[in-house]
Amino acid sequence: MARFTLPRDIYYGKGSLETLKTIKGRKAIIVVGGGSMKKFGFLDKAISYLQEAGIEVSLFENVEPDPSVETVMNGARAMQEFQPDWIISMGGGSPIDAAKAMWAFYEYPDISFDDLITPFNFPELRQKAKFIAIGSTSGTATEVTAFSVITDYSKGIKYPLADFNITPDIAIVDPVLAETMPARLAAHTGMDALTHAVEAYVSTLNSPFTDPLALKAIDMVLKYLPDSYDGDSDAREQMHYAQCLAGMAFSNALLGIVHSMAHKTGAAFSTGHIPHGCANAIYLPYVIKYNAKKDASRYADIARYIGLEGKTDEELINALCGKIDEYNRRLSIPRTLKEFGIDENEFKEKLQSVSENAAGDACTGSNPRSVTPEEMSRLFTCIYYGTEPDF
Repeated sequence: MARFTLPRDIYYGKGSLETLKTIKGRKAIIVVGGGSMKKFGFLDKAISYLQEAGIEVSLFENVEPDPSVETVMNGARAMQEFQPDWIISMGGGSPIDAAKAMWAFYEYPDISFDDLITPFNFPELRQKAKFIAIGSTSGTATEVTAFSVITDYSKGIKYPLADFNITPDIAIVDPVLAETMPARLAAHTGMDALTHAVEAYVSTLNSPFTDPLALKAIDMVLKYLPDSYDGDSDAREQMHYAQCLAGMAFSNALLGIVHSMAHKTGAAFSTGHIPHGCANAIYLPYVIKYNAKKDASRYADIARYIGLEGKTDEELINALCGKIDEYNRRLSIPRTLKEFGIDENEFKEKLQSVSENAAGDACTGSNPRSVTPEEMSRLFTCIYYGTEPDF
């Protein structure tokens, strides 16, 4: 038996933030990041809408990019003091991911972070509060997913937390919030969305429910991302919807080793923090070629769907990877880890531990080709120097 889970309600379209006026409850805590939601007036609007609904509001602010275990614990303590019946997070993936983890510790103060690392091992939530997610970036789609990524900086490891319990009750997909993204963020989050959709389509857990969402998302990202990067308002709106479709797909089909590698390298190197979407964009074409050595058919399906030409699966794979390379160049994303700026000596020094961690990541299990730590090491080496994976 399989399962397909989405938020109870998804409100979308320009101005859909006003949905907060209709919420019924007593208290809501809003979890936000470093200030963009306040700077552009969206936080004040959210507070006003909730107050109009008769709800008392508290704030937990300044969630950092790639939120830490410490931030999660601090937020959970704030929730325990305020006792909200709604947890609302708005902004990019970081504050929403952090709020999902805070939710678990708010309702179950005695669990440990290690308890949550095991996929689909969360306790039953909604004992105290329900959850609303409002995304402002067009990539993570965490507003519709069963995932959260939290970083343990003491170990230099990002942990993907996975459980259908943390799928939000309500997602608000208001493209007005995404219009404020700087171009670099639009590029990284857009390629993150593309990676979500591609990995969901080839995942071992793909299904007739997830495939149409993944393919449509791929088509939309490739159609609208360049103009979104250039700041076009209509393209920004379509990208906000595309990333949401990709999120619905991967939340149910899961992901693959592009994400395993991104999770375990983002905070690993002192010579450069690698933004998550940027890491995915760099790794994706190499992983496609690695996975296609076992089975190229579903990648070939993607290539045909988006109108690429090729007489054989190999030609279609090359065309697909060429298309991704073309977008990376267009979006000023490096092709290799060396080009990104990771020091060669540090890369070599940490290669074994990073490879072992990536091979053991929660996303590895649904990758279409199995991978050992040794194979992961060889793949990372290809990505560092820009060589073809021939194994």
